[in-house]
Amino acid sequence: MPRFSRRHVLATGAALGVGALGATATPAAAAPAGYRRAGGREETRTLDELYQAALAEGGKLVVYAGGDTPTQQDGTKAAFKARFPDIDLTLIVDYSKYHDVRVDNQFATDTLVPDVVQFQTLQDFDRWKQQGRLLHYKPAGFSKVYDAFKDPQGAWVATGAIAFSFMYNTATVGSATQLTPPDLVDPKWKGRIASSYPHDDDAVLYLYSLYARTYGWDWVARFAAQDVQFGRGSNSPGDAVFGGQKAIGVGTAGSAVGTSPVTFAIGAGHPFMAWGQRTAVLEEAKNSTAAKLFLNWQLSKEMQNGSFNGWSVRSDVTPPAGLKPIWEYPNANLDGFPRFMADRAAVERWKQTFALYFGEVKGNPTPGWLGLHPGA
Repeated sequence: MPRFSRRHVLATGAALGVGALGATATPAAAAPAGYRRAGGREETRTLDELYQAALAEGGKLVVYAGGDTPTQQDGTKAAFKARFPDIDLTLIVDYSKYHDVRVDNQFATDTLVPDVVQFQTLQDFDRWKQQGRLLHYKPAGFSKVYDAFKDPQGAWVATGAIAFSFMYNTATVGSATQLTPPDLVDPKWKGRIASSYPHDDDAVLYLYSLYARTYGWDWVARFAAQDVQFGRGSNSPGDAVFGGQKAIGVGTAGSAVGTSPVTFAIGAGHPFMAWGQRTAVLEEAKNSTAAKLFLNWQLSKEMQNGSFNGWSVRSDVTPPAGLKPIWEYPNANLDGFPRFMADRAAVERWKQTFALYFGEVKGNPTPGWLGLHPGA
């Protein structure tokens, strides 16, 4: 998982994947030359052995990672460089919904840049597996990863568990108050709420779809009348709450422990959403050994124990006091998000419907405009 400044961790929780609409699924293409369908056994080499092999390969690595801001993966890069100082790591952050089609275009033009992709657009990994674009590889610890967080053949594996919900400042709301989504439409919160645009980010979109299904379209209409400050990037609601501009932030990631005076709402009785951020080595990666090193490092117990929100993708990593493994929260809707992401026609209907309630998305993408070949 990525490393952040404390304020950024508490404000957003997620450095990994604020993407939304991925490329539309296409029929499986012919597998590229050299494609290996069998994932085989787990990696047995140590990190140091992989490090030396990666240096012998050339010592370079390019990672495309989903995220909200250009610096959101700086902590990850610094930690990797501290552990493997001679690897020339280039780590590019953009919305997953731009990264995935960027990679598709690079496939189409034979100009592939990244070795590793780490995105929120879950549907792309299934499609790329069918097309033979992903290297089947099982890093060390693969057998300990929660089953829903990995492809059985090793085409991809989740390296981080992320949850989206809403958060609120207990100093403003009151320490004895436990807000739930129905409370957010109380007129007393008018003008005091920030939110990511649900029709700009598919994880936020899924969260809002859960609210609409649970509380009805009347709730959505009443929420739309709350003079909500909508912004691009799922970091924006957390920044507004931790910065003291707003009392409530909706559609953002966070930690359910250690975030006082801000509460990240995951209580029983109301929905939130979570997923495993999928990571894969591309079959045509120029630096496949360094890419394997990156996956093994991300899945190592050291990294999983240091996750920003306390949740790990591994079943043998115990979360801190006050948390359960993310898959033990039935209201996290882990199973629903991959199905939601796979139905792109339904995703489009949800997006356009919320645009009718909340208006069109405004503002430049928070990572900037990166073009076709960042990191080349």
